[in-house]
Amino acid sequence: MFTTEQQPHKKQIAILGSTGSIGTQALEVIAEHSDLFEARILTAGHRWELLAAQARQFNPAAVVIADETHYTQLCDALSDLPIAVYAGADALCQVVQSSEVNMVLTAMVGFAGLPPTISAIKAGKPIALANKETMVVAGELINGLCQQYHVPILPVDSEHSAIFQSLMGEQSPIEKIILTASGGPFRNFTLEQLKDVTPAQALKHPNWDMGAKITIDSASMMNKGFEVIEAKWLFGVEPDIIQVVVHPQSVIHSAVQFADGAVKAQLGVPDMRVPIQLAFSFPARLKSSFERLDWYAMRDLTFEQPDMNKFRCLQLAYDALDKGGNMPCIVNAANEIVNVAFRKERCSFLQMADIIEATMQRATFIAQPTYDDYLATDAEARRIAEEAMG
Repeated sequence: MFTTEQQPHKKQIAILGSTGSIGTQALEVIAEHSDLFEARILTAGHRWELLAAQARQFNPAAVVIADETHYTQLCDALSDLPIAVYAGADALCQVVQSSEVNMVLTAMVGFAGLPPTISAIKAGKPIALANKETMVVAGELINGLCQQYHVPILPVDSEHSAIFQSLMGEQSPIEKIILTASGGPFRNFTLEQLKDVTPAQALKHPNWDMGAKITIDSASMMNKGFEVIEAKWLFGVEPDIIQVVVHPQSVIHSAVQFADGAVKAQLGVPDMRVPIQLAFSFPARLKSSFERLDWYAMRDLTFEQPDMNKFRCLQLAYDALDKGGNMPCIVNAANEIVNVAFRKERCSFLQMADIIEATMQRATFIAQPTYDDYLATDAEARRIAEEAMG
């Protein structure tokens, strides 16, 4: 039977979104370092069968299925184990407050990750942040809460982890952040070719193995736009010093340039387990079995300027950041709608940017939004984006 007292030295981790790409890789990290980490709480949106399988393997104290329609199935699947089973969005916010939890990995997808992240911060839990939408939608609010409750955020995105690592030990001001991007599967496509790309093509990322939502965002480069917004709030910099550089090989995960012109970068193979493990173990670095960089195999490292005309979503993210207020929240909500719509072939690849832009123009702008404003903005922008698709 699971009891925290048996292993008091183990860091007890709550994984919000354990069945997704980040969540499953986080569990691999925990399995490799089972002497140091334990999965205290596992949660999923609707994939109850995988959640049940994970619960059987990792024996958490509790599991949560956000989709309440699967509650009975999950209960039945785990009825022979002493694991508490909960359902619903409110339960996500409640379980992260458990006194036994030492860290919360926010690996949920989209706006849905915001409420439980706020709940975890208010409970004083360190955050391993993989849900970039939290900072995109409400970066200023999150930063204020982290200061109020003295909670650290450890970035899990490979790019932001790279920036974080490049800043370790530095006291000098940042002159420039170099945020690298693979360019996605359509980097060399013309605008004419982009008119007819399919979801299947967009879901074939050249370097990273990610979930469907983030893979589509990577293809449109909206993901990189969100990372620009996230970088502003995580590292306290102005948008004009964040430079996106297309680096197709995904070896340099990002870099920081300082006042003397020196640049520090973090390099490695494209493996999300590396930043996940660092977030769990910081400030220590743990030995891992992960693949190492083969320096003799790296024939060419290339760098390009992103094409804002082809990838308008990146420009729209910059525009939202310049506007401030709830505009990034509007963009995020519209993007979540068009991302799903494109995957279901309800809109074309290029129409995604058109719909997002139309939503930006129509949604109510609030210069200094509250948390309730973010909730209302998200709902309004989703409705407008749906209407814009016709």
